[in-house]
Amino acid sequence: MTDFECRSELLKCLQSRGFLQQCTDISALDKRVQGAPIVAYIGFDATADCLHVGNLIQIMMLRWLQHYGHKPIVLMGGGTTKIGDPSGKDTQRQLLTPEVIADNKQRIMSIFEQFLQFGDGASDAVMVDNADWLDQLGYLDFLRDFGRHFSINRMLTFDSVKSRLDRDQPLSFLEFNYTLLQAYDFVELNKRFDCQLQLGGSDQWGNIVSGIDLGRRVRQESLFGWTAPLITTASGAKMGKTAQGAIWIRHDRLPAYDYWQFWRNTEDADVIRFLKLFTDLPLAQIDELSQLEGSALNEAKTLLANEATRLCHGEALRQQAEETAQATFSGVGLGDQLPQFSFSTADLAKSVTLTSVMVTLGFASSNSAARRLIEQGSVKIDGEPILDVSFSFTAAHFQASATLRLAVGKKKFAALHHQIV
Repeated sequence: MTDFECRSELLKCLQSRGFLQQCTDISALDKRVQGAPIVAYIGFDATADCLHVGNLIQIMMLRWLQHYGHKPIVLMGGGTTKIGDPSGKDTQRQLLTPEVIADNKQRIMSIFEQFLQFGDGASDAVMVDNADWLDQLGYLDFLRDFGRHFSINRMLTFDSVKSRLDRDQPLSFLEFNYTLLQAYDFVELNKRFDCQLQLGGSDQWGNIVSGIDLGRRVRQESLFGWTAPLITTASGAKMGKTAQGAIWIRHDRLPAYDYWQFWRNTEDADVIRFLKLFTDLPLAQIDELSQLEGSALNEAKTLLANEATRLCHGEALRQQAEETAQATFSGVGLGDQLPQFSFSTADLAKSVTLTSVMVTLGFASSNSAARRLIEQGSVKIDGEPILDVSFSFTAAHFQASATLRLAVGKKKFAALHHQIV
């Protein structure tokens, strides 16, 4: 697949930046996008009230699509969320109420405005909800008109199904229908918007191919599918997941400083790859940075953090995040965007353990993990190592200053405040 050399600007960009895993007919698609702008979509189910950086690769594909003059559709899964996509899951997703789905959908929508231009222009993005048509489907009519085009034998070979069955994990009939609904989405978007391309992660390959096949059978349309690889870090960790939880891409769920710091802490082996995938920087500039080695790679990491944060949160919050990091790592100050922990006078009268503060901040997964970090000499308060695993905060610790600086290792910092009420 990657041996084919794309000629269109869009596909050359996606291919050279690392967005290609599979494509249904790359030669024909390459010719198609050279001839005229194409309409393409990616679906996002509303299973949570925010997206995380694991979703960024899909968002960036839509961004490049629009950059080269094509039209992106953001499909919100108000309908498919009621079913639950089995892809990448060992167990059935929790079924959400219509009220929760509607709330999640509204909160997710604002994220895309940072990355895409919406409007009525030829290449302006549009956002639609598959509940608009899925909620209107009659079950018997749907089975008769569309269900007959799906082979159970073939569906059993899809990774999202096969992996569950191979591990003897239950797969409900409800989830088994997800492929049919996603395929129907593609046909409906083709009918409404002349959409001819579906983009997605590699775990969506079976669903995408099903939609292409359905479009051929019921509309005699030539549709295309393109998937990007599922991104893991060089150490094998799933992108967007940390010991402290998901790296959310909305400021009210994760402060811009923490977002900036996530990218700044990228492993050396991932920096160049992530610059290609998650920033708009020209490839020529990234190639120059690939020559950096050792501590010089920190320059590329800072650039990655700045560019990724600017895209997601805007220039003002990016600047604040970088300034906070500079003040924190230089040891000369405490930035406003650092994680904060406040003690009331009543709290300090009872004393609060350092281990509990570390757990609350997400700097340790448990009290025992916090104690190990203390024993290793990894924990400092205002630059002074704390070696007592039973250390507790009292009012006496805040006599000199109402704010203390907590450092855990070389990358985790927080501001601890005594709030006098």
